Amino acid sequence: MANLVALSPCDGLLPQTIGAVTLTEVNLGQITAILPFKGQKKAVSDALKSALGVGFPAPGCSQAKGRARAVWVGKGEALLTGVDCPAIQGAACVDQSDAWCTVEIAGKSVEDVLARLVPVDLRAATFKRGHTAKTLLGQMTASVSRTGDDAFEIMVFRSMAETLVEELTRAASGLAARH
Repeated sequence: MANLVALSPCDGLLPQTIGAVTLTEVNLGQITAILPFKGQKKAVSDALKSALGVGFPAPGCSQAKGRARAVWVGKGEALLTGVDCPAIQGAACVDQSDAWCTVEIAGKSVEDVLARLVPVDLRAATFKRGHTAKTLLGQMTASVSRTGDDAFEIMVFRSMAETLVEELTRAASGLAARH
C-alpha cells in the first residue's frame, strides 16, 4: 500500500532570498470561496461582519481582523482565509483550502520585481495596504495583495506553484544582477 505524504505547493522551492527580496510560502489555513447569490451581497457581508469582524470586500480590496481575512478575487467572489467559514445564508461557500498556493514576496525591491511581471501599478502611492488585484503575473492569473510597505501576498492555483516561483525568481535575479 502506498504511503501518502501531504506536501505544501512550494515544498522544496521556498524560502529563497534573491537580491533585496525574500520569497516565502504562506500557509493561510482554511480557505473558503464565498459567492453571494443575486441580491444577497449586503446580507452576506453583514453576516460575515457579525461573525468575524470582516465584511464582503469591495472590488480591489481586502479586509482583515485577527486571523480572518476576506480577499476580493473577482466579480461577486471573495476568499475567506485563516478561519472556518461561519454558516451563511444567501451564499455558496466552497472549501478551497487545497486549491491555492500563496507566496509572500517582501523586501526593498519588491515593487521593482513585480513591475517586471504584473501589468498593474503596484507602487505604494496608488496600491496601498489592503488593496488587491486579480491580474496576470507573467502568463498566469494571480491575486496580488499588498500586505505591508514592502510586502505582497500572491495567490495562484496550486498547479501553478512552480511556475510562480520560477517567474518571481527570474524577475528578482534579473533585478539583482543590475545592482
